[in-house]
Amino acid sequence: MNNGTTASRTPLRTLLIAGLAGAVGMGTYAGTTGLSLASQPGGTESEASVEADANGVVPFTAADKGTCLTWNMDDNGVISDFQETDCNNEHRFEVSSREDLNTYPTSEFGPDAPPPNQTRQAQLREELCQTASIRYLGGRYDPSGRYSIAPILPPTDAWENGDRTMLCGLQETNAEGVPILTTGKAAERDQARIYETGSCQITDQANNLTTVDCTEPHHIEVTGKVDLAPVFADHTPSVDEQNKYLGDVCAKAAEDYVGSEENLYQTTLQIYWGTSPTRAWDGGSRTVNCGLMFAKDNRFATLTGSAKNGREALTVDGAVPEAPPERRPLRSEQGGADDAGAAGAEGPVPVAPQPYNEP
Repeated sequence: MNNGTTASRTPLRTLLIAGLAGAVGMGTYAGTTGLSLASQPGGTESEASVEADANGVVPFTAADKGTCLTWNMDDNGVISDFQETDCNNEHRFEVSSREDLNTYPTSEFGPDAPPPNQTRQAQLREELCQTASIRYLGGRYDPSGRYSIAPILPPTDAWENGDRTMLCGLQETNAEGVPILTTGKAAERDQARIYETGSCQITDQANNLTTVDCTEPHHIEVTGKVDLAPVFADHTPSVDEQNKYLGDVCAKAAEDYVGSEENLYQTTLQIYWGTSPTRAWDGGSRTVNCGLMFAKDNRFATLTGSAKNGREALTVDGAVPEAPPERRPLRSEQGGADDAGAAGAEGPVPVAPQPYNEP
């Protein structure tokens, strides 16, 4: 084993804590059925001048492909102020196609039919929304990324009055599948599910990441975001290529985040980063997070506190981590030695745990 400072680039590459990202996937959420207004009382939308169709039915919305929609939702899930908005404003849904279930080749959605239940909505999403939404995105879609494909059905009174409009579209959701506010057109944005610098994330058994306050139990503290698109502009990079590049970049991000190389060493935490597998890259996910974590017994240890506040403010699996051995000489005391020279400095380097196998 080489000895050297934790910030020495050669030892940092041997950490390759990013292998754990294969198990986490930087937060992939289960598919959602989208918003069903069918269980909502009337008067949920505030759009004006929606005209009746040829059969005299007034649709609950005039929204069509390329339109963005938003609404408010209270703690009980009751929706209000459902309306169109400019896609540059905050919104919860971007319409990729407008479907009329009256034209469905069965009598399933006839005049006296009840609204489809969640299972049937999920089927309609696959049958009618999936292809239309991917086409709307120009063929680029990362199913594990920030956007999920979902339908919206009319509220109860509109359905009972014969409205069979179904809107297909794209939305960002939280871990519970609830649409959250976003801005901009989906086709113009990186599709990676990225977290803000300074936020903390906890994983669950389904490999989802959820943002929590850093004073609460968590597994990763985000130290930065890296756009890999300009780095690998001419080809789809392998995970190994990304690891090689991100080792140095995320080490620097961690040092900057906590204030110095020595501060990073004193935290006893390890460098972490995500990668974008080929399917995700080709689907439009080009940005990854850097972070800090603690690998223990081939798993993420549970942390509390922020690395910015130093080791004494942290716990690892419920205990304040022990002070690391003093490093002599420090890199700054080596007369300008480069990273390769620093690898001969006294003091142990954290040994990388074996990464998880991808599920």
